[in-house]
Amino acid sequence: MTSKLQLGASTSLDTWLKHLENLHSREIDLGLARVSAVAQRLKLPLTSEQRKQQVIVFSGTNGKGSTLALTESMALAQGLTVGSYTSPHFLHFNERIKINGRSVSDEAITAAFTRIEAARLESEPVSLSYFEFATLAGLLIFEEAAVDLWLLEVGLGGRLDAVNIVDANLAVLVTVAQDHAEYLGADLEVIGQEKAGTFRQNCPVVLGSNNLPASVYKTAEQLNCPVFQLGKDFQRGVEAEGLWAWQGLTNQLKAIYLTDLPLTALPANNAATAVQALLLVYPQLSEQAIKQGLAQAKLTGRMQREGAWLLDVAHNPEAASYLAARLAEQPGKKRLALVGMMADKDIPATLSPLLPLIDAWVVTSLPLPRAIKAEKLAALIAKLGARVLLADSDEQGNLAFATAQQQLLEGYDEVLVMGSFFTLAQVLRQLQKTEA
Repeated sequence: MTSKLQLGASTSLDTWLKHLENLHSREIDLGLARVSAVAQRLKLPLTSEQRKQQVIVFSGTNGKGSTLALTESMALAQGLTVGSYTSPHFLHFNERIKINGRSVSDEAITAAFTRIEAARLESEPVSLSYFEFATLAGLLIFEEAAVDLWLLEVGLGGRLDAVNIVDANLAVLVTVAQDHAEYLGADLEVIGQEKAGTFRQNCPVVLGSNNLPASVYKTAEQLNCPVFQLGKDFQRGVEAEGLWAWQGLTNQLKAIYLTDLPLTALPANNAATAVQALLLVYPQLSEQAIKQGLAQAKLTGRMQREGAWLLDVAHNPEAASYLAARLAEQPGKKRLALVGMMADKDIPATLSPLLPLIDAWVVTSLPLPRAIKAEKLAALIAKLGARVLLADSDEQGNLAFATAQQQLLEGYDEVLVMGSFFTLAQVLRQLQKTEA
């Protein structure tokens, strides 16, 4: 429970992260007791009465990251100072904690870690998971920077996720579908109830889907939450090519109409959800800031184009179905897919929507015990009737990347990279090396 290392603010971030990886007995350990105890020792402002800042929390099976990114971009265009906490990261831990769209420094993180370590060892020592440590660091950094708006992405579920120690002023729930069954179960009503655990008494809730389990609405009703739902209280419409319209409500329930909004590479429903959420927290949000923010919004690993490479972190059936619909908008391309996945995912249901749109597959192993080995994944894909060019057993994916790169030279138009954050991280590293 206690640290054998002499850790401090001057200790390197890499050393700190190795310490965190070995600090707790379980990688994922849902529950709020431990992290709440340390947060109280740190005197973090967890309730709206304790802080001046506005807090929006984002949960959902898919879409929470892109909805947060869209909200962040519009808030920055409005001139607000914004802290955003997301997970996981792709290449650098710092990506998880951003102020005004920029990753914070190693020094800011190690200073926060030093305070957290001292607090958790104070009197009765408390064990914290890697994610709990990271969450507390984000909150500490945002408090010290005195940013106007905290945007917090739930890591897993909602009710028992470390982010949920904060009483948010507004909760966004984007979608509810099956994923992480070993932690959340396979019953959508139960999953919906877990994700609705971020709702707070009398605080507004923005729902980014018109197809949600009854448990979500029941939770909102029990807590007397004003509900704003896509397709009912706010909605989007198509205008001329490249533009769309939005209709929604103020926090005084007055109708607002916006036209000539720019399309974004991120999902349109998530853009509409972000507009409604931010308008409820900041009614003075200008139309110009909305348009500018939407136009500038981007997110690593979501329909991200790097030349002939398309990177999308889709790793469950709902996300893959959305990805397939986007790919179908560009017919006639000779497309290769590079994929690596976790063994606990519903792999056939995830990959099936993509099969008609992919000409061949390259499969990679990933450097995690949870990941499915390349040979086994390749066999599953072949069983689905698809053509597999290579199964790369190297967990760094070097041969997989080189093979995909060669196929681009030999006539393929595009390489889709998908299946896991770790798959995308492999390719992003390789692309950076190639560019350098």
